[in-house]
Order: sequence, then C-alpha cells, then structure tokens
Amino acid sequence: MRALIERGHDVTRTPNDWMALDATDEQQLLGSTAQGRCIFTFNIRDFMALAKKYPQHGGIILSAQKPMPDLLKSLDRLLSETEEKDWLGQVRWLKNW
Repeated sequence: MRALIERGHDVTRTPNDWMALDATDEQQLLGSTAQGRCIFTFNIRDFMALAKKYPQHGGIILSAQKPMPDLLKSLDRLLSETEEKDWLGQVRWLKNW
C-alpha cells in the first residue's frame, strides 16, 4: 500500500479509522461505497454475490493472487487511468490493466 501512496494514489486498507479489522465483506463494501471508494479484493466469490445484492456499490476490483510487484504495477496503472466516476456499480478484473 505504501508504494501506491508514494505514487500519489489515495488508497487505504482495513483496518482504518472508518472500518474495523473484523468487518464483514458486506460492511467493507458498504463502507467503501459510503467513503466514495472502490474496493480491491481476492475474494471473488463473495464480492460477486455482494455486487448483485448492492448494484450501486462504489466499484469492485477483483484479482487472482499474484506476486506483489505484479499487483502493484497493475494497481498503479488502473488507478492512474481511471477515476471514481468510472467505478460506480462496476466489477472489473485487475488483469485487464
């Protein structure tokens, strides 16, 4: 996360001042939406279901687990090429970046 912040991206992780460490997936999606943020996750099955339950979410970025350098490179590109408005209600795969 620090590498993304150093590149100028506004990112956070759980826990933080608005999300407890033990927050459920649903709480994390709704909390990130309330904060105007999309959420990045490896938990594909659960977040696909939540996307259907809450179609007006702030955006969900899905990824298979990869080595950290590959993830950071893809996340940096995604964050550089998109804006908050691009994510409303969207579920996208990180592998596309």
